[in-house]
Amino acid sequence: MAIPDYQKIMLPFLKLTLDQKEHSKRQVFDALTEEFKLTDDERKELLPSGQQAVFDNRVGWARTHLVKAGLLDQTRRGYFRITIRGLDVLKQNPPGINLNFLNQFDEFREFRSLRRETGRTTITEEKSEQGKTPAEIIEGAYRRLRDDLARDLLQQIKKSPPSLFENIVVDLLVKMGYGGSHADAGKAIGRTGDEGVDGVINEDRLGLEMVYIQAKRWENTVGRPDVQSFAGALQGKHARKGVFMTTSGFSEEAKAFVKGIESKIILIDGNLLADLMIEYNIGLSQGATYQMKKIDSDYFLGD
Repeated sequence: MAIPDYQKIMLPFLKLTLDQKEHSKRQVFDALTEEFKLTDDERKELLPSGQQAVFDNRVGWARTHLVKAGLLDQTRRGYFRITIRGLDVLKQNPPGINLNFLNQFDEFREFRSLRRETGRTTITEEKSEQGKTPAEIIEGAYRRLRDDLARDLLQQIKKSPPSLFENIVVDLLVKMGYGGSHADAGKAIGRTGDEGVDGVINEDRLGLEMVYIQAKRWENTVGRPDVQSFAGALQGKHARKGVFMTTSGFSEEAKAFVKGIESKIILIDGNLLADLMIEYNIGLSQGATYQMKKIDSDYFLGD
């Protein structure tokens, strides 16, 4: 079964509290996991940020909406109990609980109205009605912006002169902790005249082990012969580790080849190269930043 959206979670969530006892978030989460027969992979699936599980996020938003509608009462941090209104709703035996159903309650309409008036929403709320939580909407938008940036960055790299591409490789490797100082890394990597760079660079600042680098600013897919030639170069330099970067991609044969050899060769295609440049802030300037905050419930518990 696919991970249910938060509106489909609301009715099963409320039913789990029918005994009128205080329930913890963890108890309900585990029970809902069994209710929807989620697999381990589905339970572990994360939002794009990697900070929270998708199902956990949706259960949290289901709880928030039930509380705002007065069907649940939050008794203390992470704990809640069904209200008289919640019991009345279950007596009606509704086929489901969604945003339209909750709109019958004044508190819930006020909650949604306040979100619109403060500009937190309309688009977010409309998309939420399609089953996504606000956090999923925000993180999905962030992922799309990042993917667009990666594509634009890769195109920019491909249009750059060979000398600039060499600098990009050096800057990235130094930011990732290779090569010692920037000057040392720059000396280690030399031009080859084929719109790429080849060289040997320190794996760490002490130079305990060397890594052989090859980078190709290509449009065509890098095949096994090129990677095999690179592996031979490693043996010629008595090196055990290598990094092959390209602005294009690697063939399946090339990927299979590096898995079957003794030397450790890391293949970095154009997509990964762009992602690494974004992660280490290479060739980028800082734009607007936004923080997602939440209530610190411990603060309000008092001494």
